[in-house]
Amino acid sequence: MSLEASLDVAVVGGGFAGLSAALTLVRARRQVVVVDNGRPRNEPAAHSHGFLTRDGVPPLAMLEIGRGEIRGYGADIVTGTATKLNRTPDGGFTVGLDDGTAIVSRRVLVSTGLVDELPEIPGLADRWGRDVVHCPFCFGWELRDARLGVLSSTSQAVAQALMWRQWSPHITVLQHSAAGPVAEDLREQLAARGIDVIEGRVVGVEVLDDRLRGALLDDGRRVELDAVVVGPWMQARHALLDDLGVGLVDHPAGIGSAARADPTGMVAPGVWVAGNTADVTLGVLQSAASGVSAAAAINADLTTEDTARAVARHRQATFRGGNR
Repeated sequence: MSLEASLDVAVVGGGFAGLSAALTLVRARRQVVVVDNGRPRNEPAAHSHGFLTRDGVPPLAMLEIGRGEIRGYGADIVTGTATKLNRTPDGGFTVGLDDGTAIVSRRVLVSTGLVDELPEIPGLADRWGRDVVHCPFCFGWELRDARLGVLSSTSQAVAQALMWRQWSPHITVLQHSAAGPVAEDLREQLAARGIDVIEGRVVGVEVLDDRLRGALLDDGRRVELDAVVVGPWMQARHALLDDLGVGLVDHPAGIGSAARADPTGMVAPGVWVAGNTADVTLGVLQSAASGVSAAAAINADLTTEDTARAVARHRQATFRGGNR
């Protein structure tokens, strides 16, 4: 199957950024298709928070509503994974899918999100998005006053611990020896906020009745906890952009890397990014907003091209008319 060049925009990735972009574009009467594999980053999360008017709604339910909205305007959604992005001789693009099909479009928006690279501790990944968390604005209210262990595996661990102290007085930094000792000035800040530091490498988590109960240390000790806070390396999914020569840029805080883009999200002529592909720190509301912004820029670019084509046709018709 191939959808030919009457398609204006192929949106690769149907999360909050991609669907918001698609909604904006299809309401602008652009021909749009969304390619999505149905596995968003926040799939493990039971609820989404911070999205005004939708606080507490499961993220998968929100995405299903979004898919219905864009379909209502005539956009198509293709289930699959985009594996290749190539330019065509006329300046458009071919998006190759994992089932061997292809989509041809004039412009492309890549909103494939990111991958959370967690510390390699047995059992940690299985609890991700439930009681192994990273974002206090996403999970802090639900974990208020809980016993929280902040895993010191990155340079941001102390900052994380001090931030999470707003939600709970029961914060412990798990030194996790690979990160090195906590500097004295930082240890003083932690002590002033009533945050303990426990030395020793974390080798596992204890789970009982599908709830995290504690962290296990390499010397046999057990630290009783209700949740573990981690600092994952957040890597934007960029493979689709590599063949176009799109570079990556590290976040200033050293927490991940995303595609190098201009303020509108453009990474190469005709190609934009949005959501966590563009900024690894964005939550659902910010991702949705970035999709709208990128869609507006794409529509403006298409409008410029549509106008240039119309002028060329007008000139040709005028020339022919004047020679009759």
